[in-house]
Amino acid sequence: MTGTTTWTAERIAAADRAHVIHSWATQGAVRALPVAGGSGSWFWDHDGRRYLDFQSQLVNLNLGHQHPKLVAAIKEQADRLCYIGPGFAERSRAELAELLAELTPGELSMTFFTTGGAAANENAIRLARHVTGRPKVVSRYRSYHGATAGAISLTGDPRRWAAEPGMPGVVRMFDPYTYRCPVGHPDPCPVCTGGPHLEEILQYENPASVAAVVLETVTGTNGLIYPPDGYLASVREVCDRHGILLILDEVMAGFGRTGEWFACDHWDVVPDILTTAKGLNSGYVPLGAMTVGPRVADWLDDHHFWGGLTYAGHPLACASGVASVRIMREEKLVDNARERGEQLGRGLAELAARHPAVGDVRGRGLFYGVELVRNRETREPLVPFNAKGEANAPMSRLIAAALERGLYLSSFSSVVRLTPPLVVTPEEIDQALTILDEVLALADTHYEG
Repeated sequence: MTGTTTWTAERIAAADRAHVIHSWATQGAVRALPVAGGSGSWFWDHDGRRYLDFQSQLVNLNLGHQHPKLVAAIKEQADRLCYIGPGFAERSRAELAELLAELTPGELSMTFFTTGGAAANENAIRLARHVTGRPKVVSRYRSYHGATAGAISLTGDPRRWAAEPGMPGVVRMFDPYTYRCPVGHPDPCPVCTGGPHLEEILQYENPASVAAVVLETVTGTNGLIYPPDGYLASVREVCDRHGILLILDEVMAGFGRTGEWFACDHWDVVPDILTTAKGLNSGYVPLGAMTVGPRVADWLDDHHFWGGLTYAGHPLACASGVASVRIMREEKLVDNARERGEQLGRGLAELAARHPAVGDVRGRGLFYGVELVRNRETREPLVPFNAKGEANAPMSRLIAAALERGLYLSSFSSVVRLTPPLVVTPEEIDQALTILDEVLALADTHYEG
């Protein structure tokens, strides 16, 4: 009888608890906040309390909540054609593919559309194996590539554990985590240089058996880790020498998030396959993309593509992608991400000077991480890696205190993630920094340095 029900906040919360399964959660502990609406960098609950969205939800609302031009484009496409199968040529699908050929780096030119980043990564590794005829794939430990069977096997972070044993043939390498280098950061450091560490992995695995190296250009959920200059070029050179395809996962880092259209543009490195989603259309309709360069495109001319989805290139999704690119260009949002990122970086540096618990600040554009510690000299983290329950209480309290003050944040282990929409204003950056200043005092109470 839901048609006659008055959907109050209490009614929504009750139905949610009884019937909705939430991601990555123990269901009995979930108490989801009923949200009534949103606009720009803000969303609000049914009591009218507003929250500054410094997560862009799942780092996908690059254009913010309810951008009127994006909503209008979806309505216009719905009036024209809601769905046509992927075997037909359709305007929004063709137009978005053409736009991606223009925007993506190098000679990336052909795109397979999916329903999200995980599906894009699934198809990328499958295609890499077909093109090369090789079985193995190298990924990194501090990575997240999605929750489907193949993508979670590629993933290095602890969410992978519950899905094991996973897809065979995945080999992992360490990350260029300069703040906590796993080999102590000697000079020169093979891990943080990239190529030498990959070469050692390959010598044990047989490079002739490796189809692809799959990397998040900038590590996202696992701590906002940026590669040092030269890292990607070094990995690219090793891949080229052994005939291995380089797949860059920019599901989170792409479409202006780091202050360039794509994060790999910072280092002038072009992958063989680029996977994107999230900022591609700000998540208004489920959409992902796998865009390929000449080696793969030439192979596809003469070989069967063993991949497909009922909703591949969904017209509503592709129309939202076309509109999103236009909006980003018209409103100069890549420039805004760069400028507001500089403002955010300056503000975070000032907070680091005031709060001893801030061990490291890293980021570009609107893709920042603040790593919290108990001791700056030893770099002991505020909470243990992958902490849960009481062990994670210092971080949980900080995030909750920010939400109570109207700032929506998230974290992983001891890293607070700061990823507001690309439409964020100078005033909103300042407002977030003021609240962050207040809640970092909670972290300082655990400082032992």
